[in-house]
Amino acid sequence: MTAQPPERAIVCDVSALPPDVGAIGGLARLQLLAKRQGAEIRLCEVSSELRELLALCGLGDVLCVEVAGQAEQREERVGVEEERQLGDLPA
Repeated sequence: MTAQPPERAIVCDVSALPPDVGAIGGLARLQLLAKRQGAEIRLCEVSSELRELLALCGLGDVLCVEVAGQAEQREERVGVEEERQLGDLPA
């Protein structure tokens, strides 16, 4: 049986949230309560530190993170480096 996506989403701006274990615990509890009510929490304005802590705690797949106006499941970011000529190195 395939799980149905929640019909309701609650978007939370977490830009002022500190990247610590207390914040992670609160977000996990909030997501659990939302799921019990048939909704899900979507995080926006997530700092890179908070993203890393979510991944470290294993909640990257549990909490949705809004990226550039779209909600996406938490994924590891892939860095892209620019190709440069030797003369283009910064001073």
